[in-house]
Amino acid sequence: MPRTEEANQRIREAQRAKILEAAWKVFARKGRAMTMADVATAADVSYGLTYRYFASKEAILHALVEQTFQSSDAGFQHFRELPGTPGERLDFLLSRLVESRREHPEFSQLHYQVLSDEATPSDLREQAFRYGQAFQDRLRHLIVEGQATGEVTGADPDQLVTAVLASLDGLTRLALINPERFQKHFPDTRIILGMLKPDDMTKRDISGKISTEDVRQSERGREHADSKSQRYHDVL
Repeated sequence: MPRTEEANQRIREAQRAKILEAAWKVFARKGRAMTMADVATAADVSYGLTYRYFASKEAILHALVEQTFQSSDAGFQHFRELPGTPGERLDFLLSRLVESRREHPEFSQLHYQVLSDEATPSDLREQAFRYGQAFQDRLRHLIVEGQATGEVTGADPDQLVTAVLASLDGLTRLALINPERFQKHFPDTRIILGMLKPDDMTKRDISGKISTEDVRQSERGREHADSKSQRYHDVL
């Protein structure tokens, strides 16, 4: 009995998903250097069948980017519906973002390479840029809300956004250039979250001057750091 069109459509969708899953694995290893032949081999399908679903490597990259953005949009929608204070939701969001870089660094690598590679088609670069800007806007809004409740340090929100993005971007770069160190020394999420927490050391009086006690605490911390640094060099 011949298959129905509905059954054929399910087969086509499953085959396309299989190729994209293989493409993710290849991209994780080779980045934009991956080829259609690499993807076909990883998916265990013929070279010709790969071209039946995707006209080029760029078409596969488009599909991967769209898949990433769709997944992220669904995640953000779920995030907006979560209960809790702005600070609690910010902790949850950043924890998920940091851990996603540990578990699936290829997702952020794709976004990074799409933006940084001069060979990226302009429409794909624009799509990635719009997504990145939307995320920055969401993050800034949440930081401002957290500052209003006293859960986030009162520093300039745009500078805080930049600091968080630089940390996440640094993890992405490290995964690309030194994957062994990336896995061995991946930071605890609390280290990055700590940048956003209120800190008595940064609280200033109305005149903008740091209190005497803050100075003494800072000097003690610096002396401790210098001593620790010297012991480290002695070991070396």
